[in-house]
Amino acid sequence: MTFLELKDLRIHFPSDDGLVRSVDGLSFRLERGKTLGIVGESGSGKSVTSLGILGLHKGGRAKISGEIWLDGEELVSASAEHVRTLRGKKMAMIFQDPLSAMHPFYTVGAQIVEAYRIHHDVSKKVARKHAIEMLDRVGIPQPDRRVDSYPHEFSGGMRQRAMIAMALSCDPELLIADEPTTALDVTVQAQILDLMRDLQRDFNAALIIITHDLGVVAELSDDILVMYAGKAIEYGTSEDIFERPEHPYTWGLLGSMPRLDRERTERLMPIKGSPPSLINVPPGCAFNPRCVYGDRTGGRSTTEVPELLESEGGHLVRCHLSRDERRTVWENEIKPNLEAS
Repeated sequence: MTFLELKDLRIHFPSDDGLVRSVDGLSFRLERGKTLGIVGESGSGKSVTSLGILGLHKGGRAKISGEIWLDGEELVSASAEHVRTLRGKKMAMIFQDPLSAMHPFYTVGAQIVEAYRIHHDVSKKVARKHAIEMLDRVGIPQPDRRVDSYPHEFSGGMRQRAMIAMALSCDPELLIADEPTTALDVTVQAQILDLMRDLQRDFNAALIIITHDLGVVAELSDDILVMYAGKAIEYGTSEDIFERPEHPYTWGLLGSMPRLDRERTERLMPIKGSPPSLINVPPGCAFNPRCVYGDRTGGRSTTEVPELLESEGGHLVRCHLSRDERRTVWENEIKPNLEAS
């Protein structure tokens, strides 16, 4: 059963230079106990989407339209006060930088206690005991002592664990992790990913992982959504995206991803060019200026915005190339190069 559903979500920001179309018609679904990975370069609209789900754009300058359904409740039209009551209990977020997301003047334990008592009518003593239990659950040693430590006294990996403990303190049904392993070394990254997988299984939460790192979503995700210039350009199961990708941008992301399971004999192949301005998105397909296959579309890629269409079995692709063309390019050009490098 669908727990979270976005329907044609648009989040635009007026600026002196024009309208910033950060999210421009995004739709997807997520079930309880499932994990969705949202990937794309910086500026593709990933984090803006997550903040929109949490209602953190309400009351600001953002122009929001479309629908966000959470467990049968529509959030775009809901009041900011009501959405605030859902944060923590119904949905929670693990932020990219826990040092800036956590208050430097309060101990880690005090912040978990506060988050817990907002949604539970309990004493400080009971809430403190719960905070210690949560810190222990996320693998922080000597939690009865570290509960009185300040964020700056924790290492990067420990701060991230404390952030996860805070997010999970009220057993949220939806957990959003925004770049949860950024700035952590590889060993700690693996520990954090293992922890999130275990905790999701224990809590049966719906999980959204937002990242630019395909290796992270390969570890955790059931489904993957690839974003570019505020739109979904490919959506499918993890197997679809890694074994049968059909969008040139996804091919580029895979080609620029380091592989540890085989010896690399050539340099990584970066995607040429830079992501487009979200104020002046290129006409036609937004990826057209960087796409080496645009000349195969008969000029449509520069004049016509492609639709997000089903390729097969729920695998959705936004591309002017035909399905047969995309599969031919993947099998004959892209896949052999990736396997050889």
